[in-house]
Amino acid sequence: MVFKTKKYKEPVNPVGTVAELFAGVGGFRIGLARAGLQTVFSNQWEPSTKIQHASSVYVAKFGEDGHSSIDIASVEKIPTSFDVLVGGFPCQDYSVAKTLRSAKGLRGKKGVLWWEILRLVELHKPKFVFLENVDRLLKSPSSQRGRDFAVMLRTLSDAGYVVEWRVVNAAEYGFPQRRIRVFIVARRGKTLGKSIKPFDYITKSGILARALPVISTQLDCNEVEIEEDWGRVSKYFNKKSSDKSPFLNSGLFIKGVAYTLKTEAAPRMKGFATLGDVLQKDSEVDDAFFIPENQVKAWRYLKGAKSIERVHKESGTKYNYAEGSMAFPDLESNPSRTILTGEGGTTPSRFKHIINTKAGGYRRLTPIELERLNGFPDDWTKLDANGNQVADGKRAFFMGNALVVGLIEIVGKEIAKNLNQK
Repeated sequence: MVFKTKKYKEPVNPVGTVAELFAGVGGFRIGLARAGLQTVFSNQWEPSTKIQHASSVYVAKFGEDGHSSIDIASVEKIPTSFDVLVGGFPCQDYSVAKTLRSAKGLRGKKGVLWWEILRLVELHKPKFVFLENVDRLLKSPSSQRGRDFAVMLRTLSDAGYVVEWRVVNAAEYGFPQRRIRVFIVARRGKTLGKSIKPFDYITKSGILARALPVISTQLDCNEVEIEEDWGRVSKYFNKKSSDKSPFLNSGLFIKGVAYTLKTEAAPRMKGFATLGDVLQKDSEVDDAFFIPENQVKAWRYLKGAKSIERVHKESGTKYNYAEGSMAFPDLESNPSRTILTGEGGTTPSRFKHIINTKAGGYRRLTPIELERLNGFPDDWTKLDANGNQVADGKRAFFMGNALVVGLIEIVGKEIAKNLNQK
């Protein structure tokens, strides 16, 4: 079976509107459109490059209307009304600038993205906030495990939201990639918490529970109190027990308390897609993706188990750096490993995918195959806004930064149901 995703089309009768931050090449927009939600504003800006490649691809697919490509700190306000604010934002240090006796007026370090998101949430008060991040967000920083996430929960709650979260492995819900991310859904409503039973909300009635069913491995929730003063949270949260985060893979924050559970996926889909399902025929693949025979040894070495003696630069102490073995080639009968931003390029690598060819050789994955692993339509990233072809390495970088569109669609449909009820 060859796996192909649906083409993009705008919802005909949208049930709600979306503002998309950190838009990348439009993963949130594609998934939410399939859920009946229309994106009316988007922002994409990459600080490390003069040419805004991702923004250009976004414009090529969706047009310039409602799109901006400037630093989010320069977005004073979103120029149209909307129901849902979404974004897959980079993970940073979210500590606040200083400690105050009161949270009033307190804001974080300049340039830290969370405070820009919060600023726009407080200004526009959307009905829902839907965010995606790497799962290490729940346990950062290493010196104060969970502090950054505690700051996020407290500040969103103070802005008037009930907040739920879930660590999701896309492969456990039928998608062809083992991509693990944390989803955060915040629902506006100061009185909402009065009717919520935390365990039931996390496992049955919440947005994420309905979209992505789970089985709890606990009989009840762990409870983590997060005090009101954001500065004190930043300075003291989990200070004495910093080796482990108190936040488990599922949870809910209401009335100053984080209720958290360890859960396991209870897949709602019968079929499970694999790496083999997304592959093109070898005859459709450019010669540049095939591995020359004189490189195979290097690929095999990098993916194999090894122990290398190294010397610490400062102390001069010798130590062994060890790596376990990785599949060589990648198994087509399983979901793929997570796509990383360094997937592109011909240089042998431990982390790039490599598969068998029908002729008995090896090759790398193509941009189309990487797009399919994330659920994007074929050749979504091929052209920029000027009609120029995007380099294969840059297309791979986009997919390493992207999300699994199908998961966004599933969660989006549950948000749309709530918007319809209103």
